[in-house]
Amino acid sequence: MAQGSYVEQDFTRDTNYIGDRVLAEPDPAKGPGSDTPVGEQEWPVEAGRYHLVVARACPWANRAIIVRRLLGLEDAISMGVAGPTHDADSWTFDLDEGHLDPVLQIPRIKDAYEARVPGYPRGITVPAVVDIPSGQVVTNDFPWITYDMSGQWREHHREGAPDLWPEELRAEMDEVNKRVYTEVNNGVYRCGFAGTQESYDAAYERLWTAMDWLEERLSTRRYLVGEHITEADVRLFTTLARFDAAYHGHFKCNRSKLTEMPVLWAYARDLFTTPGFGDTTDFVHIKAHYYGVHRDINPTGVVPLGPDLSGWAEPHGREALGGSPFAPGATAPGPVPERERVPVEHNPHVDPATGLVRTT
Repeated sequence: MAQGSYVEQDFTRDTNYIGDRVLAEPDPAKGPGSDTPVGEQEWPVEAGRYHLVVARACPWANRAIIVRRLLGLEDAISMGVAGPTHDADSWTFDLDEGHLDPVLQIPRIKDAYEARVPGYPRGITVPAVVDIPSGQVVTNDFPWITYDMSGQWREHHREGAPDLWPEELRAEMDEVNKRVYTEVNNGVYRCGFAGTQESYDAAYERLWTAMDWLEERLSTRRYLVGEHITEADVRLFTTLARFDAAYHGHFKCNRSKLTEMPVLWAYARDLFTTPGFGDTTDFVHIKAHYYGVHRDINPTGVVPLGPDLSGWAEPHGREALGGSPFAPGATAPGPVPERERVPVEHNPHVDPATGLVRTT
């Protein structure tokens, strides 16, 4: 399986996505947290029409998995899960019977991209929303995907679904999200894919400046913005969940482990034990992806057996800061649909009977 090349002198994420949107009503404004212009085409909200293709290994896709679950969109938007490793060509559905996505009946997500644009020349990424009738990718612009799940799919939200984009918090969320995205979500990749000592040193300093800022910010507040979980927390969590498993060693972000940062570690555990977060986290897929795919960083492809995961469900004590996971009137999602549960051998804190995280 031919692997791609990831190391470059100064890492810059390619954000040239398919910028279409799925809308219940016209929305000429840009969505918070996205620098991508509105796409040329708008698609209608229609339950059962779209398939969300993800990989549990990918932090950007994990965002979409969490938001879809928090909002209760499982019946409205089906989900296909690609395997944790891929070659230079595409993510593949090697976890499914016959190595075909059961809804799209294709072996790799590239086929849906090429159904939309023959010879698709850009990156084949997840998450991707696919139009089931045509088999074409609608969008792979991940900030828009989750933003529109919150704003455009309200008719299909579960009863008690949280508001992940409270109107009164959006300006602050924009500011926080921008720093988290550039300095932390992308910052770990800037370290890991650095091709020179100089670019690595600069990336390392930027990352840890931001991590120290987060440690300080979250020392006096339970959540990043406001008194309850917002999408800002979703966006940070997916990086923290991968930090010790991949970024600390594989990406050389090794000043401190997450478990050595008291505030961020407690914050991460608080979210992990909230339905929707830990129950969507697959540590086996995470490690298999990073250590197995980035062969220009890890030429042997050997996947480490650590780290110790036993502490993720321990008491976090964050309740003392006030706030609550969900605002009055909102509730936690229930058990994970059986077809979407993370195997307990991939996350030791998952209850196989419900798919939820068991706390200690």
